[in-house]
This record gives sequence, C-alpha cells and structure tokens, in this order.
Amino acid sequence: MTFEDALGRLCGHYGILSHFYDLAGNQCPTSIGTQKALLKANGVDAENHDAVFAELGRLDWIAGVNPLPQELIVTSGQGSSHHFGSAAFWHVIDTDTGERVAEGDAQDVLHLPPLASGVYDLVMSIDNQDYPTLLIAAPERAPSIHDKCGRDRIWGATAALYGLQSDGATGLGSFVDLASLATVFGEKGADFLGVNPVHALGTEDYGVISPYSPSHRGALSTLHIAFDGDIAQAADGMIDYMAVKTAQAKAFHTAYVDFVDRADPDETAAFETFYAENAADLLDFAVFEALSEVHGPNWLVWPSNYQDVTSPQVAEFRVKGASRIRYHMWLQWRADVQLGKAADAARDAGMGLGLYLDLAVGSRRSGAESWCEQASVAQGVGVGAPPDHLSPEGQDWGLTALSPVKNREQKYAALRRILRNTMRHAGVVRIDHVLGLRRSYWIPDDGSAGGYIEQSEAALCAIIKIEAERAGTVVIGEDLGLVPDGFRDVMRGHGFYGYSVLQYEKNDDGSFKSPDAYHPQVLACFASHDTPTLRGYETASDIHWWNRLGWISDEETTNATAARNSDVTRLAALQNEGDVGSDLLLSVHKALANGPAALVTVQLDDILGNIEAQNIPGTIDQHPNWRRRYDVTVENIASHAGLQTIATCMDAKGRSNRA
Repeated sequence: MTFEDALGRLCGHYGILSHFYDLAGNQCPTSIGTQKALLKANGVDAENHDAVFAELGRLDWIAGVNPLPQELIVTSGQGSSHHFGSAAFWHVIDTDTGERVAEGDAQDVLHLPPLASGVYDLVMSIDNQDYPTLLIAAPERAPSIHDKCGRDRIWGATAALYGLQSDGATGLGSFVDLASLATVFGEKGADFLGVNPVHALGTEDYGVISPYSPSHRGALSTLHIAFDGDIAQAADGMIDYMAVKTAQAKAFHTAYVDFVDRADPDETAAFETFYAENAADLLDFAVFEALSEVHGPNWLVWPSNYQDVTSPQVAEFRVKGASRIRYHMWLQWRADVQLGKAADAARDAGMGLGLYLDLAVGSRRSGAESWCEQASVAQGVGVGAPPDHLSPEGQDWGLTALSPVKNREQKYAALRRILRNTMRHAGVVRIDHVLGLRRSYWIPDDGSAGGYIEQSEAALCAIIKIEAERAGTVVIGEDLGLVPDGFRDVMRGHGFYGYSVLQYEKNDDGSFKSPDAYHPQVLACFASHDTPTLRGYETASDIHWWNRLGWISDEETTNATAARNSDVTRLAALQNEGDVGSDLLLSVHKALANGPAALVTVQLDDILGNIEAQNIPGTIDQHPNWRRRYDVTVENIASHAGLQTIATCMDAKGRSNRA
C-alpha cells in the first residue's frame, strides 16, 4: 500500500472526504496537505509514512479485539438486541451519575434492557479484558408542537432583542424588555417569541457585537441584563456598544458589591443554589472571564501557561482569582434569572411554547468556548465555506470546530452542556446551519486548502433529542441553501422542523411556491435576520445597498430592481383568495397562515413596517449590522396597527392560542 493510499484509508476512517463538488459541479479533490492538516486537527499524527501506518495498525487491532462499534445508538425506553459473536459479561454505567444501571451475561447476542434517555458506557468483559463503547439511548423523536400546545398550526413572532426600547430605558434591549414583549404577543394569540442568540459575547471584548459570533454558546450574554443607569446614544441614533458595555461594567460592579455587603439571605441562598447546580457547566467560563480581565479577551495570545485550561497556573488562578470568578458566576445568575422570568411571562400570557432561542453555528476561535472545551475542539482549523461564485476565495467564518473524534471521546459533554444551557428557558430552539450535523468545511491554519469532514450525524441528532426531551423543547433546523437529497427527510424523522423562507421558496420558472405546498413540518416566514424586511424587499432596499457597496453595477441594479418589482406583484397575489391586496403585510402572511406549515412567524420589523434589515451578510462596518433600534417602544407595540392586522389574520386562520 502506498503512502497516499494509506493516508486516504486513514482519512476515510476519520470521516475526511476525499473530494467534494462545487456549485458548478466540478470535483475538488482534498489535497495531501489538507488531509494531513485535518487529521492533525483531530489529534491524529499523519506527517509521515511511519505515523500513518502505525495509526492504521492501531485501528485494525482495536477492530479485531473489540466486538462492538465505537458508539452504539438505541431507542430509549425499548429493549434491543445486538449480535457480536462472543461470550461476555457486560454492564452499563450512566455517565452522568456513575451508577451501574444494567448488567448481564451474553452468548453471541447482547440483549439490552430498556434504558432511560441518556449517555452511557457499555463495557464488555471478554477473557478478563474490558472493552468499552459509548452507548447513547435517545427518544425516537424530539418534542412536537402538538406535544407542547395540543395544536398542529400556530404562529409567533421574531425580534431583535438588542433593538427593543422601553419607556425611560436607554442602551439596548434587556431580558426585562423581552418579558414585556412576550406578554404583548402572548395576549395577541402568539405561541412563541423568538430572538437572536443570547450567547455570551465576552465582557472584556468590546469589539464584538454580532450575536452570531459568540464567545461561548453555553453561557448567557450579560449585555441583556437590565440595570439602572443612563447611556448616551450614538450620534447616528444607533446602539453604541462601547458605551453600553462601559456603563454596564460600572453598574454591575456596584450591584455586586451591594449584593455581597447586604448579604440578603434569600438572594444569597438563590445564588449559592445556582452556583452549585451550574458549576459543572459554567465554572470554566467564569474562570475564562476573570482571566480575560488580566490578559485580554483573546486567549490565543495569553501567556502560554494560561492557554491550557488544565495547567497548574490556571489551577492556581482558580484559588487566587476566586472573588472575580464568583463575580462572573453572579452575572450568569442575574442573566439566568431575568431570562427565566421572560420565559415565565411568555407562558403566563398564554404562549404554548414561550421563548424561541437561536443556537449559533459556532463560537469564535479566540473566545471562551474554545478555551473551556479544548478536549473536544479541533485544533489548527476554522469552520467556513468552500469557494463559490459569490466568494471566489472561500469563506473563513473564524468559528471553532468541534472534532468528531474528540467529541465522541468526551462523550459529547461539550455539546450537551451547550444544548442544556440553550434549552434551559426555551420552548423552541433553532439550530443555525443544521447541515453541519452531517458535514463541516474546515480551513487549516497552515495555508492548505479547505476540506469537508463528516460529523457523527446519528449521534449528534441523538444527543439533541436527549436534551430536547429533557427540556421539553421543540427543535428547528435551519436548512436553507444546498441540501443533500434526503437530508430533510432524515431531520424530519428525528422530529426536527425545517425552515422555509418565502422569498427563497421559488419554482424553476422564478415564480413563488404557494405556501399551500409547504411541508407541514416547517417553520414558515417571509424573512430572517439575514434577508431584507418585507418593506425592504418591496422597495428594493437590499439591491440599492448592494449597489452602494459596489457589489453590483448601476445597470445590474436597474435590472434587479425591475425583477424585484415583478416579484412584489406576485407576492401580493399569493393570498389564497387570488386578489392582489394593497397591504403586502396582510397578503403575504395570510398566504403563510393559510398553509399547512406547523409554525408561522412574523418579524417585528415587518409588523412595524421597517425598511432596513438587521444584517447584510458579507458586511461588518459598511452597514449598521446589529445596531438598529426599533422606533416603537415595547409599551406601544401592543396598540400598533401592524400587530392588530397580524393577530386578526392569525385568528381567522385558526392559529391563535385563543382558538
């Protein structure tokens, strides 16, 4: 066997694809350099002939002596049988509790009893030698909206949390504002209210404002903690994140000193309970935040002794920096309490699902998650997208990649922590770029071209279902773009809902697909945070932005605007009655509400008639992404004509929580 053949075989074992096809249908082989880099990212030495053949030999030996696969997935609550061809004593250990939950003798066939949903170690003892495998017991499907609401067709709204304003408040939207808005929509018949990700951005990183570039997806953003204090608006009327963070740092410090000095027994007990219950998930994050106060927010440039989460120097800091670590745990408690109250307010207002939260596709490589979860993270690579006609050089998103190999070795602990904390107060969670459950495009730091690596799709879906069942959370997978044949059917089989954005749903001739033809197991909407609003679409605001940014010429702008005008006419005629309505908000959402989609959502931007989008993908400073405030306060949204139009429409189509 040649070195190239051996390397290819090793890549096959670790899920590294030998090639992929670009948008033009051209085959793009994965180079030798890329193969080595992606193997190294998974902790596998493949630099030379001896290393590759040694690893292949190790894998062959394991396969020859261990009768079970590296991981075994079963349906929870059901017994199962597995042929392995050997006599053995076996036992099953719950990885959360360490408890031995089942054991027995097997002759050729292993009969497992029904197991509760969870992650286990299955250990086979053959000839006095133990052979472990990871055993995952998951429900067949994630919770459905019928499970949660008792109905099959509902509606809700999405909003930019940072953009909410309330009477007398400054800065940016808080969890308290979220509670107020949830009450407004719940009382209007909505069953859920969605917002942008509320993951931690990092208290010391003043430059990051995108909620889709978090420091840690398993911790909460302190930006949305309500506090007393005035913050001057930026001259352009947009959110001034620097001013917000500076004011918050002062206000939070004062509040924490007061908390410690007053030592209110009830508050102290509540915090200590939170600390004890969440230390396993959040303590390393709090250590990172405290270290950031000393060394800055980018751990990749910290002194080397602090770059390793398990180093003696970090262990020493856990003692010396205990007071600051407790401060950051206290901030997480404050955020958790306020977000929890928002979830309670949503349910109290009649919402069947409550809060709808986003799980970002990844965390930034310099942030807390990549430091805390080093045992599960792929080193020396970033997540991105291959070159295409829109981005000839490809896209490096600067996001952390979880290694399939390391993830399995760590029993998916990092992913479980992230999911558990994201679902804690969520009736619905949307998984951004759900295609990443099947494969990811990794870009090596050494300059090699990128390549695809397969993820442990079945195991990842099983872990998601376990945590969704535990939290009682409905799961939506954002499945836009080029999706492999059959992928959506697989996701639906797990009980996950798809994502249909009307402005992207077109037939081959360019006409819009009727929402009547949408699959029932989807969330349907007109727009998302990355698309033009309804009014922006109608006025071609996005096209004019492309021209302003130099992405398209004046001639292309004229042609695109003409095509858009035709699309707007088609949109207005989408409603089932067939007449062209003058109110595009009503026409579009009447059509969506009339269709079979289980969930229909309406953007607050569209309810208020806003033109500008929250974000234009591909821009950072050229467009005021993530900085726009709503010009209607939370208190006045309830009486807004746009909301009344939507609520009446949804009532008429039988989607209201009052139906």
